[in-house]
Amino acid sequence: MASRQQIKQRIGSVKNTKQITRAMQLVSASKLRRAQEAAVGPTAYANLAREILTSLRRLAADESEYHLFSERKIQRRLLIVITSDLGLAGAYDANIIRRMIQEAKADRDNGVETAVIAIGRKAAHAASHLAGVTVEAVYQELPDHPDTDRLRPILTSVVGLFADGDVDAVDLIYTHFVTTITQQIEQKRLLPAGFEEAEISDELARADIEPSPQVLLRAATLQLLESQIYQAFLDAVASEHSMRMLAMKNATDNASDLIEDLTLEYNNARQAAITQELAEITGGAEAMK
Repeated sequence: MASRQQIKQRIGSVKNTKQITRAMQLVSASKLRRAQEAAVGPTAYANLAREILTSLRRLAADESEYHLFSERKIQRRLLIVITSDLGLAGAYDANIIRRMIQEAKADRDNGVETAVIAIGRKAAHAASHLAGVTVEAVYQELPDHPDTDRLRPILTSVVGLFADGDVDAVDLIYTHFVTTITQQIEQKRLLPAGFEEAEISDELARADIEPSPQVLLRAATLQLLESQIYQAFLDAVASEHSMRMLAMKNATDNASDLIEDLTLEYNNARQAAITQELAEITGGAEAMK
């Protein structure tokens, strides 16, 4: 059995850890509120962007003219994978990395090469250790609320790879924020544009497109694709802070339980020591009679 001094030191250590996890929980909760507002706001716009791209693809007279809409046999696929830089967010990174590994394995089984653009240090580290996977680019330490100039290089790289024929399809893999306690892995087809099917609303179906679908294709496609990357990033950030807050809350609660157990063990040891001292005093008194 550990001595009272050792138990007391462990209690102090756990209390210090509890203070840290509690502080991290509060910081994550504060960041979550802002991230949740940022993620929920543009959702309608991002969904409408998918509808418009689907509609434009259907209305375009000759899709082969617009390289971003061209569907071709997939020989090399690009995955845009969004994770965190810091970790300590429960299963947040592990779930995304597991999906990335599954997709890479599926590509390998189908004779398709896999390339990755990693957003976040965890994705970059995991992708670099996957056999047969090429890491095209890594983006780290992006702010929680980046302006479009910070994310535009990602779109530029993706569009360049697809237009040059270096990749035949581009998928987004990220964590979709549903509620504070519910997040789910999402995988969406970014390119070819419009091939991630979306149900077109009646209002959009009846809308007049001016001057023409072909002109709008050239003018709006990149902006609509950019909105989908931006929305995925905001969803991922909100999910990260939510899962980190819950992970730190669980750690704080576990620390509280451990402190209670150690305190009980300390009191039992202290009581045993007092009982032993009383027994020794009583025995000494009896011996002196």
